[in-house]
Amino acid sequence: MRNGVQRSLFGRRQPDCSAAVSAVPSGVVAVPAHGERGTYEWHSRPQHPAPQGDFVITPGPSARRASALGLALAACLGAAPAATATAPPASSRSGAGLDRYYDQLLGWGSCSKGPEDTMGRDLDKAGVQCVDVTVPLDYSKPRGRTITVAISRLKATDTRHRIGSILLNNGGPGNTALQSPPEFHAWMKKTGPRYDIVGFDPRFVGRSTPLDCGWPVGTNLFSAGLGRASFERQVALHKDLAAKCRTTNADVLPHVTTRNTARDMDVIRGALGEKKISYFGYSYGTYLGTVYTQMFPGRTDRMVLDGAIDPREFGPRLLREAVGENEQALADWATWAARRHDTYGLGRTRAQVLATVDRVIRQAARGPLTVGTAPDTFRLDDTQVPFVLLAGLDSDTDTSRASLGEQVSVLNKAAAGQSTKLSPQFAGLLRFATTGDQSHMGSAQTAVICGDVAAPRDPEVYWRDIQRSRAAYPRFGAMNNNIGPCAFWDLPREQPTRVKHDAEALIVSATGDPRTTHKGAVALHGLLPSSRLITVEGANRHAVYGLYENACVDTKVNRYLATGKLPADDRTCSKRAGLQPR
Repeated sequence: MRNGVQRSLFGRRQPDCSAAVSAVPSGVVAVPAHGERGTYEWHSRPQHPAPQGDFVITPGPSARRASALGLALAACLGAAPAATATAPPASSRSGAGLDRYYDQLLGWGSCSKGPEDTMGRDLDKAGVQCVDVTVPLDYSKPRGRTITVAISRLKATDTRHRIGSILLNNGGPGNTALQSPPEFHAWMKKTGPRYDIVGFDPRFVGRSTPLDCGWPVGTNLFSAGLGRASFERQVALHKDLAAKCRTTNADVLPHVTTRNTARDMDVIRGALGEKKISYFGYSYGTYLGTVYTQMFPGRTDRMVLDGAIDPREFGPRLLREAVGENEQALADWATWAARRHDTYGLGRTRAQVLATVDRVIRQAARGPLTVGTAPDTFRLDDTQVPFVLLAGLDSDTDTSRASLGEQVSVLNKAAAGQSTKLSPQFAGLLRFATTGDQSHMGSAQTAVICGDVAAPRDPEVYWRDIQRSRAAYPRFGAMNNNIGPCAFWDLPREQPTRVKHDAEALIVSATGDPRTTHKGAVALHGLLPSSRLITVEGANRHAVYGLYENACVDTKVNRYLATGKLPADDRTCSKRAGLQPR
């Protein structure tokens, strides 16, 4: 959406920064990436079944607070100071030809790129400064082509008690975090002024040498539909999406990976002059943070992983792991909507609401629904309606549930041939899913996922999984098991990262998380014995800290960030009012 909020299936929602995005430089040479400063090593592929569930972000309209709120809260910090240069200490120097990246001088300055850059102006007003960090496209050829990674910084004001720098990642993969330091400063309360809070747009995202394949859609997350014909159309679509990326960006695709983003993070650490860096990652950002701890052990200080992923399951089919949670979240929403039948007209019981949803999908299979009124009119078939459902299930707040209720009500009327004017939020979501307005979003996210882990190549593998899942998971089985562009992507240059090193981290997870499941957070906790797990009981929520307004979680995270001391044991927080039951 040009004006609104982007929402990621595997990351937190955020403002649309696409207006500031420029084109990918041409002439970039792609070669195998291997080796990095310090402790890089090759890892063998885990000996267990391939990860499940194809996932890419969905943007869109929702009730979650955008970073504008954080900017407003931080505006009292004053205007951005004049540009400055930061020189890292000699201890950050290294061999392997990477010294010039780790030791580069950062010329901090304004975040604004011009009169139309509202995000940049807001960051400037909040006292945030920005700079581009130069990194190698290919870490095995540090003297070769370079790209830039955009970072922002809200400096510590309590310099006497300064802790260090904390790096932020909003998940996705492919979400920006350049805009995030002011809101984190507000959420961190008394601890915020003790940190340099650093946001960054990962390579090929946002302002960091952005990638765009010229897709006709903003996501690849669609259902296979109700029959074989719709599945075959999906196969053709995803083959075409992969081909467009290969045609437009073949020279950089091998380097759009989590491992290379982790290498960039370590360059950022070195350029900031930090021996160790703290980190906060949502969703996919938990996987990125985990990878960083394995590639660069001993270089993290305090680490918070919110909405955590089992790193052994990360890959193009990860969403398969959440199909049960998706169905349960929809059922819980249906119970909520049934109590509000007079508002939404979807049915007076859970079963009646779910029957309405099924009827809408069947009608869309017979012929695309005409949704909205001019100029915002869209045609949705049975491969696209489940996308709307999934996009609206990342939170169980009344505001989020009301948004989905309004959208399903519109779809129900469209199935009956009635035209209904769309809210700006719903129109933005459908524009994202059905047009190329935000092609760069789906392009970058897909490139990371496909660049990390290979997917099955045979369409029949997906079709068999779809058919097996329909009875148990009637709305999401055909979506979470659907084929994606990774089935037609070139094979990754590197093997997935294996967790071999323990690391201290505070993991946050809701039991009903419909994106990155609670069982994945428990698994990561098991792989990192020194970590601690905060569980939010009974919540169907993805991304908790600062966004869910759970005082129990927020207080525990802030205490850890302030003291560096993890809880003595795992903790449980109540969904409501942030009360801790034990």
